[in-house]
Amino acid sequence: MQLNGGQALIKSLEMEGVEVIFGLPGGAILPVYDPIIDSPIRHILVRHEQGAGHMAEGYAHATGKPGVAMVTSGPGATNIVTPLADAYMDSVPMVCITGQVPTAAIGTDAFQEADITGITQSVTKHNFLVTSAQDIPRVIREAFHIATTGRPGPVLVDIPKDIVDPTNPRSAMEWYWPTDAEVAAGLPGYKPTTVGHPKKIKDAAEMILAAERPVIYAGGGILKARAAEALRELAELVNIPVVTTLMARGAFPDDHPLCLGMPGMHGNYTAIMSMQESDLLIALGSRFDDRVTGKVPEFAPLAKIIHVDIDPAELGKVRRPDVPIVGDCNNVITELNKAIRKALDKGAVQPDLTPWRSTLSGWQETYPLAYEPPAEGDLLKPQMVLEALRDSAPEDCIVTSGVGQHQMWTSQYWKFRHPYTWINSGGLGTMGFSVPAAIGAKVGRPDRMVWAIDGDGCFQMTAQELVTAAAERIPVKIAILNNAYLGMVRQWQEMFYEERYSEVYLSPDLPDYVKWAEAMGCVAFRVEHPDDIQPTIDKANAIDDRPVVIEFRTDSSEKVFPMVAAGRSNSAVQVPDFQRDPSQAVEKETPQ
Repeated sequence: MQLNGGQALIKSLEMEGVEVIFGLPGGAILPVYDPIIDSPIRHILVRHEQGAGHMAEGYAHATGKPGVAMVTSGPGATNIVTPLADAYMDSVPMVCITGQVPTAAIGTDAFQEADITGITQSVTKHNFLVTSAQDIPRVIREAFHIATTGRPGPVLVDIPKDIVDPTNPRSAMEWYWPTDAEVAAGLPGYKPTTVGHPKKIKDAAEMILAAERPVIYAGGGILKARAAEALRELAELVNIPVVTTLMARGAFPDDHPLCLGMPGMHGNYTAIMSMQESDLLIALGSRFDDRVTGKVPEFAPLAKIIHVDIDPAELGKVRRPDVPIVGDCNNVITELNKAIRKALDKGAVQPDLTPWRSTLSGWQETYPLAYEPPAEGDLLKPQMVLEALRDSAPEDCIVTSGVGQHQMWTSQYWKFRHPYTWINSGGLGTMGFSVPAAIGAKVGRPDRMVWAIDGDGCFQMTAQELVTAAAERIPVKIAILNNAYLGMVRQWQEMFYEERYSEVYLSPDLPDYVKWAEAMGCVAFRVEHPDDIQPTIDKANAIDDRPVVIEFRTDSSEKVFPMVAAGRSNSAVQVPDFQRDPSQAVEKETPQ
């Protein structure tokens, strides 16, 4: 069957099971947009290419399927670099197709030419420049294979215009679809290790059964490997507490007795100190990120390390493991559970963990997540807003966030009981992530309620995608915590720069978020008084045929605690003033 390159590209996406593409057409990619008219694939027309990338990420987070974005050459391609970098840092499966100038024009500084494969080499798992229409099915098949196997990540496929243009002889090709064996043969150096080494797994089981102060350090790799059930089985089998990183929220239920919550720079006190005082860290799909470890030489100084990760480059990158295991988390944890049961059946006895559990309970009672309620006439406390949103949403509600204070408060105060319900930008920390990611998540899971929690700074970066949501009838719900500042930057300037507030004030009234949201086709509300929080949320939850935006006017002086200053030891974790001993002074040292 003869097809042109554009038809072959769309047919290849259909063969991969693609249901939706997030994109924006332009000259170089235009020939590919024509066959979309005859395809069952849904196309979501975004208002900015960055939005296409974050929507693809949100879709991938929510569904586990690879997100697909398609944009044109030059600025269209460079506008999607940030989502590619974001997906790369957070191991999100994504395939991005970019148009390119005709093959003969590459390297001539042609109109809207950019060397996007060169630009994205360091922020993609792999990228391709296709030079023959006949190669399109093979490359697409390989791109999806690479994006979704091993450690997931983004793959970019750059397509010159001439090989997809039906008027150009170079676009003619004979249709075929590569087999799995042909894909494997075409990628001879790509063989991810998915099964853990049996001897290492046995060693890990013995170490776990000998530990007196063990902690399971669960990272985002648990979710990528679909290992939430295996993780819960492990924790309950050996009665070991679990911390879930920012990228792993929901991987272990927050209401489980063994759940300690989120560790790290703005984690809760017990999660932070449990790792610090442990004698064994069982790191599963986590990468010892600097936001978790604090000052690395002083991180968990007494702990032995079991480190399980599908990416061998992560083992020993930050902290040398005593038992390194390369493999898929689901496979490894399943085998680890078998090894532990076998050892217990043979008479192995765990130490009494009661003293450790007692220590943890003491920290939980002394340093719970808490905030001071607002005085009469004060602006809203962001934490109380999040509690109301949380308590009004179904358990399986999907929550996205931007980056900053509102992200930390959401992770702290929302109760995540199910996996794949928390979507945020962890590694890259991309402001503007929330709104487009929420749209992508809602497209992927139209049966779920989706709330985007955003700050006023983040919202202003990608709010235009609400036009996309309104036009496409994607009924996401947006909560803007408007404190009129770049809140996290303000917090650092207050704590470490002697309250010298340089370039962080945004204004509470400019823009008018209600009018702006209404102009984009949304229903919009503003809340300024605590008594109006719940009734307004109820109104928003009742609307399901268009996007809804609620602007909450929040207190700009509110800070996120607990906090470990960057570059400091986790043992120096700071708690709010009302929980702090007089001897606990906030250090004014500039963080790293």
